[in-house]
Amino acid sequence: MASSAWLAPETQPRCGCASCGSSAPSDNARPREPGDAPLHLFDKPKDKSKPCRPLVRSLERLQDVFNVSSMKTMRSRLEMIAKQQGMGFHLTEATCYLTADLFYLEVVLLPYGGVEEVKVAPHGKAPVPSESFLQLLRSKEFAEFSVKLAGLFTQYDIPGDSETRLKLFSSMQWLWKDLQHISQLPSVPKDSDPRVDVMNHGRSGCLIAEKEDFPMTIQFYAPPTDGMKTSDRPLLFEETAATEPPVQAARVTVGVSDAAHRLQMASLLPQPPQLDPQGHPVFLSSAEAPHETLPACFLLKLQPAVPMTLSFVDKLRHITDIPIPDVDLQWAPLPKLLTGRSNGPGELPDEQDTIFTVPLPGGALHRYVLLAAAWGEAPAQRAAAVDSIPFTHPAHVPALLQLLRHQSAINTLLRSCIGPPGDGAAGSVPDLHLEVLPESETSFSVTFQRPDADSLAVLLVNVCDSSQITCTLFGSGMVDPSVDEYLSTVTKRFMSVPVTLKALHGRLEESSSAPLSPGRPATPEAENHRSSTTVTAPSGALTARPQSAAGPEEGLAVAESELLPEITASPAGASYPDPFARADVFTPGDQ
Repeated sequence: MASSAWLAPETQPRCGCASCGSSAPSDNARPREPGDAPLHLFDKPKDKSKPCRPLVRSLERLQDVFNVSSMKTMRSRLEMIAKQQGMGFHLTEATCYLTADLFYLEVVLLPYGGVEEVKVAPHGKAPVPSESFLQLLRSKEFAEFSVKLAGLFTQYDIPGDSETRLKLFSSMQWLWKDLQHISQLPSVPKDSDPRVDVMNHGRSGCLIAEKEDFPMTIQFYAPPTDGMKTSDRPLLFEETAATEPPVQAARVTVGVSDAAHRLQMASLLPQPPQLDPQGHPVFLSSAEAPHETLPACFLLKLQPAVPMTLSFVDKLRHITDIPIPDVDLQWAPLPKLLTGRSNGPGELPDEQDTIFTVPLPGGALHRYVLLAAAWGEAPAQRAAAVDSIPFTHPAHVPALLQLLRHQSAINTLLRSCIGPPGDGAAGSVPDLHLEVLPESETSFSVTFQRPDADSLAVLLVNVCDSSQITCTLFGSGMVDPSVDEYLSTVTKRFMSVPVTLKALHGRLEESSSAPLSPGRPATPEAENHRSSTTVTAPSGALTARPQSAAGPEEGLAVAESELLPEITASPAGASYPDPFARADVFTPGDQ
């Protein structure tokens, strides 16, 4: 932004236009001659410098907005943000009020444009200080402030007349209290990191709205990353979009419904809370507690949207008994949605195979091929991006989260095979060619060439649920019974197909270079369930079935030192360390 001196009118060149009020002649003016014809209105030359003054005024206003060096400019900025969000704006001497039907924001200003205090007052409650809003305004982060306010406004933007809005707001508050209660029920930890454990395995996920200044939000899934363990602070909702891979989250709100539903007006948990023999919370039915029948339902608004296959969408309906409107869903093969290359409505599926070159640590490259015919013709792999799930009872939430985590785990593994789209011709030649094929709605296979033979091996990955993933290796020539368990452990630990295949390829090379033991057969063909797989295409394509194709390349040499510590190759027959050793026990207070 230019300095204030640059914007000052007295420092600008005199352009001679009427809007600047300058007496200097303009560029296309000339002295009058005696024989000149009289000037008429339409004979006046076009003044190109006329927008000068409006432009200066706009720049001055922009400078005031960004500098915010006075109470007046801060008021102006807050008023602009309130109007952008559809909120009301009122002010007294040094206090601004950004108002909605069910809450308001109170901002106390200082004379020089600073902010002394920010409070949030939900309907029926006293104003409470908001440190997060205060820090955003003090640091002049107006864009972030606007985003955070929009999330809060959406939370309280409840449809209906005044009486209906109040009832729905009260019902949503009772729902949130029940979710908080079931999150504190005892459970067996499954991850050494308490926050990751409650996010990926907790009955109600990680509830991060403990104050009045933040939307009710559930974080329910995140793949394992180093960054996940660097902070105990829950990610703010707007931060999840910048996380890679993204933390899956859902805002809890309400929406209109074509049918009327019973919504709670009190807690639906018996006192004290109880667990059934399967470890699930026991709830009362809506009819057994105070309730209201309203033309609305609760909503889990997913961000980012979760690509879900048809069977998973049907399971959502079976849980809630409320269908997701088909008009809001655009169906495409699952890989198309994961790559962001889904077809528009009414268009035919893309017939071109998708090929991705994925870089790995150490400079290795994998090329993954996803055949359009295999994924496009599989009914179980038709998917749609679901961004909102209706429900009516807190008992629905644990079941919905389990289903969302299951699909998210499948999506995470498939996304790990996705790099920048292209044919891989430019740059380095990939070390390993692999083909990813669908096998069922929850499993897929990865076909690749063995480093020790002119034949293929296949790794079958079955995602039973988000915490139970099994890998089965076919046609590898190995007889070590612990390999499948090892690969399953690696896959669950890193949720990455390339990392698993790099570790597997290293194990195969190690096995092929080791001398044969007396009890080890030279060619264990009985293990190869796909022994008919052969190299048939001179161009390098490998075919075993109509939907298999991959390119044979020289084997990828992977030294043990190149593998991450958790997946360093161990001697055949050895027991592999469990990366999920539970060092910590989660307690509700850690949330």
